[in-house]
Amino acid sequence: MIETLRCACEAAGCDRDLAEHQLMLTMETSAGTRHAYECDCGAVTVTVTKG
Repeated sequence: MIETLRCACEAAGCDRDLAEHQLMLTMETSAGTRHAYECDCGAVTVTVTKG
């Protein structure tokens, strides 16, 4: 089982942790919740969670 989850930038060579202040967009759909984070490097990472 996964004990800890980490939200991190997926840009090549970055891997910085993403924090709440970098959350730019949240969208709810029947497939789950999507969060878009903008990293300080300029890349956007999207996470998806199912509820």
